[in-house]
Amino acid sequence: MESQKKYKPTFSFEFYPPKTPEAVAKLQTTQVELAKLNPNFFSVTFGAGGSTRDMTFETVMDIKEKTGIEAAPHLSCIGSQADEIKAILDKYIESGITRIVALRGDLPSGSVGYGEFRYANELVDFIRKETGDHFEIEVACYPEFHPQAKNAQTDIENFKRKIDAGANGAITQYFYNPFAYYRFIDSCEKLGIETPIIAGVMPIVTCTQLQRFSDACGAEIPRWILKRLQEFGDDRVSIREFGIDVTTELCEQLLANGAPGIHFYSMNLSAACVAIWKNLGIDQ
Repeated sequence: MESQKKYKPTFSFEFYPPKTPEAVAKLQTTQVELAKLNPNFFSVTFGAGGSTRDMTFETVMDIKEKTGIEAAPHLSCIGSQADEIKAILDKYIESGITRIVALRGDLPSGSVGYGEFRYANELVDFIRKETGDHFEIEVACYPEFHPQAKNAQTDIENFKRKIDAGANGAITQYFYNPFAYYRFIDSCEKLGIETPIIAGVMPIVTCTQLQRFSDACGAEIPRWILKRLQEFGDDRVSIREFGIDVTTELCEQLLANGAPGIHFYSMNLSAACVAIWKNLGIDQ
């Protein structure tokens, strides 16, 4: 963890593009509430195969205009051609966007091809060649390892390719076992990776949603957490309070041990994020 301790912690929140007028209004309320905390940036996801491409751009622009907080669009290479990516990059440059989260992304259901880029390191390399140092580029990494990786070492080596291609830092998939993160950082250091690796954290709001997301992305829910959540049944208040306590303690441990920041997977909700932030006593 020594390589991470030299960085000043940064804090950010992730949103996904809304698809209905009601969801747009809900996110606008959320972003205003979270902007009061003065995070370093917000990020906005990019649907499978670029399915939310236009809404990602619109959401980023809305955040930038209404909050003044830096907004970082996700950019996925799956299903995209080089000229399409170049056009998106040019649009963001013209709009004053200076940070991007570059991802491989997921194949949309029914898709038969990857597009011109197969891996995130190819996307990072393309962004650097086309735009130089204009963008601060974040990439993804997996302390509990990507569900499609052949093995742990291969996954870390794939992550190194993204860093070597020109990424400035990384954001992890969410996790609840801090030791998975510590071990991952130690393994990265052995390969000479010393860029900041921000810990991704998902506030616990509902049990069923958490299980569904975790099954899809390969994030482990520790047995003791899952058992407690199941015991609460439909008691949403108890689940929320328990989730805030668990996530606050996780963040405290990570920051105390040198994590260079926390990236909150907000699910477009503000209440739990604000509660955890206040518990941590973060003063931006």
